[in-house]
Amino acid sequence: MKLFVKQTRDLSFVPNNIWIVLILSLFLQCLWHFSFSRLEVKRYNLTIPPTSTHIRLMSLDDPVSAAKLTMLWLQAFDNQPGVSIPLKELNYDRVVEWLDIIIELDSKIQYPLLAAIRFYAEVQDVEKQRMMIRYVSDKFIESPNERWSFMAHAVYVAKHRIKDLKLALECAELIRQHAKGDNVPYWAKQMEIFILEDMNELESAMVILGGLIESGELKDSHQRKFLGQKLEEIKLRQNEAN
Repeated sequence: MKLFVKQTRDLSFVPNNIWIVLILSLFLQCLWHFSFSRLEVKRYNLTIPPTSTHIRLMSLDDPVSAAKLTMLWLQAFDNQPGVSIPLKELNYDRVVEWLDIIIELDSKIQYPLLAAIRFYAEVQDVEKQRMMIRYVSDKFIESPNERWSFMAHAVYVAKHRIKDLKLALECAELIRQHAKGDNVPYWAKQMEIFILEDMNELESAMVILGGLIESGELKDSHQRKFLGQKLEEIKLRQNEAN
């Protein structure tokens, strides 16, 4: 029986050309790593959007698909290769221009307004939050019965995020004045009353509440009963204040 003994050769047996290849490979790897680590990540800013006509041409006259793809691109713009841009550093004037183009491509699309008030309005910048509320307010007027929910969230942002009851009241007032459709829930139409209560504008709250009850718009008996009780509650508070 033969015993096989594993033998190792001395490094001097390695041919010189192999050493040269190894050293050169190591040098190139270090050089590549150093060069890669020194690469500067380029940050891109939002540009002026092309016209809706140009986008339609590029999409082979499919504006609905173009609107969806453009919206996806816009919402992901703050996440660029190698860099994440905080929302507060985006140019919101440009954001509004892109949102307008998307709605121009597809007037029925709802996501731009959802992104405006639920995504871009989350930034910790009061001026940018106000800008998004103004934008949603303007678009709400164009189609109030379809866009009331975004306006209702604008009331929330104004009241709880910005802490501006006057702005919240203006938004709630727009809902009551313009969103008249049967699909608009009563709680949305009544938001103005509760904000007036928070502002201690009890007389104004009573006037609007009484108007709602007398208008005949309330078909639900439970809703009429609730608002009637609310009216009596506000009257009681008003009497106590006097």
